[in-house]
Order: sequence, then structure tokens, then C-alpha cells
Amino acid sequence: MSELVIYENDAGAVDVRLEGDTVWLRQEQMTALFGRDRTVIGRHIRNVFAEGELEAKSVCANFAHTAADGKTYQVEFYNLDVIISVGYRVKSPEGVRFRQWATRLLREHLTRGYTLNRHRLESNARELEAALALVRKTARAPELSADQGRGLADIVSRYAQTFLLLQRYDEGLLTEPETRPGGQLPTPDQARHALARLKAELTARGEAGDLFARERDDGLAALLGNLDQTAFGEPAYPSIEAKAAHLLYFVIKNHPFADGNKRSAAYLFVDFLHRNGRLLGADDTPVINDIGLAALALLVAESAPRQKDTLIRLIMNMLAGPG
Repeated sequence: MSELVIYENDAGAVDVRLEGDTVWLRQEQMTALFGRDRTVIGRHIRNVFAEGELEAKSVCANFAHTAADGKTYQVEFYNLDVIISVGYRVKSPEGVRFRQWATRLLREHLTRGYTLNRHRLESNARELEAALALVRKTARAPELSADQGRGLADIVSRYAQTFLLLQRYDEGLLTEPETRPGGQLPTPDQARHALARLKAELTARGEAGDLFARERDDGLAALLGNLDQTAFGEPAYPSIEAKAAHLLYFVIKNHPFADGNKRSAAYLFVDFLHRNGRLLGADDTPVINDIGLAALALLVAESAPRQKDTLIRLIMNMLAGPG
């Protein structure tokens, strides 16, 4: 990320390009800075490289520059090492002043960048702490079986792996992972048929009553419609992972059914992943097992509304995997 800063001296002002860990000037800017003829500056630059003082490929770069004619050209820039060397060769006191100014600027820039990264890390750490606190609370839920507890532990361990990878690439904790665009949602009728099959199986085992998956008004259709909506011509939920995470979350939290919202949410979640070829990860293992999914559904159910974004990003990272 580059930015322009202004260096001012008695002769006027120079726009200095700040990029990476150094500053950059064009040859004509050095001409103005040091008050020397362009041919003199050009000769000194050539000598810096010819004498082996600096290696051109490490101190030169081409950047886009808009010229006086309004057109943009790729122009050669030289970094602080070249600027200091030329300043020394032309014996200009302005070289010393510019070096002092640039050193101070770069120190401030480094400190500011460190501060921003620290703030981001602290913010991410607070979000992780909130997520883990939610895990601890859910783990104490009386309806959580020992097997589901192991599933919850699996979620935490896999999420920790995702966290470490995100930190390694300096992406920050709980950011949205790389996702797969698209994702075909079921129609309301398709979702109803899928839930009817689930209800029949559960009823046969004595695990569901008449109220299971019975819709409240048009709650299911409205929910699916919201997930399929667009904003400014673009999908509001543009990826498979985003749709899946919000589908699980909204069915649990919005209670579109009279009973069985968590189980219905988990079933629709898996059905959606199956429809879009995302049940298996890169190693052909399930992206989440049934016990882990049950624990994750409880985790969503126990969460406070303010924790929604945390849960959504957690689910998306789980689906995307560590790489």
C-alpha cells in the first residue's frame, strides 16, 4: 500500500512516495531536491550502480505516474539508499536534511503500522475470547452428551488450526476465509420435502411429535428468500460458506418451526452442503461430523445476538478448512 507525503524545503515542495519500508523519488524530483542539473543527477545515479555501491534491481522500481499531459506512465523511481548516495555525491546539505526527515517519517510509519496491527490483534483476541467463553457455556449445557462434548472439542481444535493459519498469513482472527462463490439454495417446497423425510424417520423412532418442523406462517419461505436476496445487483450472501452459515444460524435463531428448530437447521444445513458438493473436504473427509454439527447447533442456540458475526465467521472457517 503506497501513499504520498510532502517534503518541503526553501526551494519548494516535493511529493515523496512512501511504499514498503522506504521512500521513493523520480530522477527529476532529485534534480529539484538537490538543485542540480538533470544530467548531473543522471550521471551520479549511473555511477552509483557502475561502481557497485548499490544493486539496481533492489533499489529501483517502476510505479504508475500521471504526467503533466494527464496520461499515466510507468516511471522509474529510486529508493532512499539511492537518494542518500546521490546527495552525498553532489555534496548537498539538502541530502542530510532529507535523510533525517525520511528516517523520522519511516520510524513514525513503522510505529503506526505496528499500532494498527496490535489493535487488530487485540480486537481479534477479544473475539476469540468471546467465542471460547461461549464454548465453555455450551459445554455445561445439560442436554450436551459426552459424544457431543467431543464434537464440540473437535470444533475448537479445528478452529484453532484455522486461527493459526490465519495468523501466519497475517489475515487476523475470525476474518472470512477463502470461499467458493455461488451456492444453490433449495426452494421452500424442496426444503419442506427434505424436512418431511426427516420427520418421518424421527417419528418412526419415537423422536419427533406432530409439531416437529411445522411451519409458523411463511417463516421458512421468508428465510430462504432473504438468503437469496441481492444488494445493488450482487448476492447478499455470495458464497456457499456464507449461505450455509446463515442458513444454520437463521433457522435456529428465527424459530420458523413450532418445534425442532435446531434439528431442522442442522438437516437443512447438511442438505444444502450436499446439493452444492461441499459435504466433503479436500481430503475426502466430512467438513463436519454429525456429533460436531449437533454441538455447533447448540453453540448457535446459546449465543447472544451480539455474537452473531462471531458465529457466522466461525462456521464459515469450519467449512472452508485450514487451507
